[in-house]
Amino acid sequence: MTKQIRLNAFNMATPGSQASSLWHYPGNRVGDYNTLGYWKDLCKILERGLFDTLFLADVLGTYDVYGGNPDAALRRAVSVPILDPVQLIPALADNTTNLGFGVTCTLTYEPPHVFARRMSTLDHLTNGRVGWNIVTGFLQSAGKAAGHGAIPGHDRRYDIAEEYMEVVYRLWEGSWEDDAASRDVARGWFSDPAKVHKVKFEGEFFSTDTIHLCEPSLQRTPVLYQAGASGRGRAFAGKHAEGIFTGGPSKKVIGDQVKKIRAECVAAGRPRDAIKIYTLATAVVAETEQEAFRKYDDYRRNVQHEGALAHLSGLTGIDLSKYGLDEILTHIQTDAMRSAVESFTSADPDRLWTIRELAEHQSIGGRGPVFIGSPAQVADQMMEWVDDTDIDGFNLAYVVAHDTYEDFVNLAVPELQRRGVYHTEYTPGTLREKLSQTGQPRLVAPHPGAGFRYAEAV
Repeated sequence: MTKQIRLNAFNMATPGSQASSLWHYPGNRVGDYNTLGYWKDLCKILERGLFDTLFLADVLGTYDVYGGNPDAALRRAVSVPILDPVQLIPALADNTTNLGFGVTCTLTYEPPHVFARRMSTLDHLTNGRVGWNIVTGFLQSAGKAAGHGAIPGHDRRYDIAEEYMEVVYRLWEGSWEDDAASRDVARGWFSDPAKVHKVKFEGEFFSTDTIHLCEPSLQRTPVLYQAGASGRGRAFAGKHAEGIFTGGPSKKVIGDQVKKIRAECVAAGRPRDAIKIYTLATAVVAETEQEAFRKYDDYRRNVQHEGALAHLSGLTGIDLSKYGLDEILTHIQTDAMRSAVESFTSADPDRLWTIRELAEHQSIGGRGPVFIGSPAQVADQMMEWVDDTDIDGFNLAYVVAHDTYEDFVNLAVPELQRRGVYHTEYTPGTLREKLSQTGQPRLVAPHPGAGFRYAEAV
């Protein structure tokens, strides 16, 4: 029997996300990405469809690997221009009641105590509905923009991330006792100094000597997501993540990733199913199969392959402009997003991809599958993927804003609900309470972050 399917909406604060270069498609609203009305309308659709979160991906550099410059990315709006997604969240939270907000923030370029305050602020202002997608960064252009020069090597970035996590856990969980901000009117004390504790940390990469600047929020630590599917990324996720985002073009690629992620959970002393695993996917759904394929074929006629290849070049660290369209992509070790390279090469040796096929696949929906058909057909495909790969749900990308999500909510969601594989109402409480099996708003053992809470630490 198919498990209950979870859904996130994958988005970026840019006119060019996963459907590279389709910003110009007739009726596409994505050109209004820099207005609050655009995002508020999207959130209404997602909350009506009972999505877990609006997941806002982000990058701090430009996709400038293709041709050695950002020209193709600029022409096709491949993640540029792009807004700071964090700024959107309080306004959108005020316009919704249950929808969660996951946001990508790169830990490489921001001191832990500054970042910890930003996330605590979001958790307060969203009433406990925020999650953090932990990324170490993969674009060399981001390192140059921040004045760091070349970014550290792939595994070294995870060494930095481990230390970063210890610092933010200490700040979020250990600095303030639960009743420290007592608001004691009789004494005129807002906070009790005896219950606010300094975090002193001296490590290889970070040092701090401070109290956390925010009183405890509902979740203390935001819900923790992670998107690394390399060997080192899976080990990191098995230890820290509560949700993980994967991406790959076939059930074999995703199924193998899921098995390894579940194994890393167990190796870290956590339950096998402690992490909700979402894979990137896109759904083109219509009343009939013929109408769905008519839409899909029309999308394909409008894509510009240059945008897709600029996007893939940035993800993989491989300049695909140097390849002929009919050449086969082979596995190359890079310090960019290793899972992006592996998913089209070594992860499935029975499937060889030409550069042309990569561009056509990436152009609509990114690295994940595209489900096309009537509501029943799309539901069949989604359930089959869940059953065959052991994922928990999907990170649904869009092709045309906001038509893709509107069609899915109006047509596919009722079909999934009719089959009993999708919820019919939100679970009350924080984002963590909605997603976790613990029913608690805060981290609990054996998650390592729980051990840094002041009472437990003492």
